[in-house]
Amino acid sequence: MPTSKKFVHVVNFYLKPGLSASDVKKFEECVSSLGKIESLIVFNVGKPADTDRTVIDKSYSYCLLTVFNDLAGHDVYQEHPVHLEFIKNCNMLWDKVVVFDSETIDL
Repeated sequence: MPTSKKFVHVVNFYLKPGLSASDVKKFEECVSSLGKIESLIVFNVGKPADTDRTVIDKSYSYCLLTVFNDLAGHDVYQEHPVHLEFIKNCNMLWDKVVVFDSETIDL
């Protein structure tokens, strides 16, 4: 039976404190440009939601959610010129990046 497993890549960005509004806008525009990468099947950028439970970590600034058909699609994304340009142009805006990679399970 063929697998329907997807590869999920979640990145939490912790922007530097005290960034100017133009720096934040630059980050938002650049991170949004990643949605153009062809190997993506799901793309979302968001900020912490207005929820309040003890298990929720809202310490990050932005969360990037991407889904690919497989690891190969993710690998294309990682080396894509748009992704590399994003890192080059924005890495000075964040203090920390935390990545969660997972593979969906067939239930």
